[in-house]
Amino acid sequence: MKPRHAAFVLLSLLMLSVAHASASDQQPASQKSSPPRRMTSHTRMETIRAFESELVYIRTLFPMGKKGLTLKNGTISPSGVDLQRLIVTWGPSVKPGDQARITSISVKESRIHFEINGGPVKKQKWYERIEIDGPGGTAAPSDANANPRGSYVDLVFDHYIPEMDAPQLKQLLRPVFDFDSKSAVEAYLETVPPKVKEAIKNHQVLVGMNREMVIYSKGRAPKKIREKDGEAEYEDWIYGEPPQDVDFVRFMGDEVTRVETMKVTGEKVVRVEKEVELNHPTVAAASPTSQPANAPSLRRPGEDLPVPPTTTSTRPLAPPPTGPPPSDPGSKQPDFAPSEIAQADLPR
Repeated sequence: MKPRHAAFVLLSLLMLSVAHASASDQQPASQKSSPPRRMTSHTRMETIRAFESELVYIRTLFPMGKKGLTLKNGTISPSGVDLQRLIVTWGPSVKPGDQARITSISVKESRIHFEINGGPVKKQKWYERIEIDGPGGTAAPSDANANPRGSYVDLVFDHYIPEMDAPQLKQLLRPVFDFDSKSAVEAYLETVPPKVKEAIKNHQVLVGMNREMVIYSKGRAPKKIREKDGEAEYEDWIYGEPPQDVDFVRFMGDEVTRVETMKVTGEKVVRVEKEVELNHPTVAAASPTSQPANAPSLRRPGEDLPVPPTTTSTRPLAPPPTGPPPSDPGSKQPDFAPSEIAQADLPR
């Protein structure tokens, strides 16, 4: 290659590299990817001050017990059957539409820990740790609220907590907390399907609703009647009195199976076809495998379950009695069964 030709090639390459560098410098800032900054210590303190003792409305089910929820990239865990198993085992702490208070916040390396309603573990005051010695032994002050009913949620990030302001943090917590609702009904409506939401707004009952939805739609029933249809038990909730329309809402378990309306004109309207489908994950609550490994037990370590006795006699069993069973005045069932739904605060 001639020297003049080689110099021309080098000059062309140099000009191309300079043009590429200038074009990259002229790219808008939005196209340049830079990792977000870590949350500063000042922002951490401001976050704790802004959110601690804040009242929020709940958008999902929280379990009691030492295991709470984890929120990462908008996904809540545990969920589905795993969450229902915790609810069956330990009971619910709060449910959608309930109002709760954020009572404690701790900011760690890659997560923010939010406790609601005191958290899952009872915190002791300094005076609750005082012990008094006397002739009868050592005594400590008793606490009537020793059984905590709170829970928690951990907002988890990939590597570290990025810098953010309060509105951005509220948006990340949107799947579990509602900071914008002004009433329990508004918060609850955001958690139900659109068809159920419209029915609740219009104070209507759809076949397929659960008890909680009916309470938010119509309020608590003034009258309840429990009956049996063969072997199946059902409960009718009665709304209204003549000379107004009267609604009979029938429940089989926790689901509305029939809605009957007696109109003032004497017309009777009955709906039995399911109008809304809800997801009801099945949980084997009575199965031993559904209990946690550390479930409380009265057995001593190493003690096995008692073995039921076996019948070794070959004598035939006595025939069952043919007459009606004797009546037991103490076995009469109450007219009104206790509701399985937790109390809900409804606006009057």
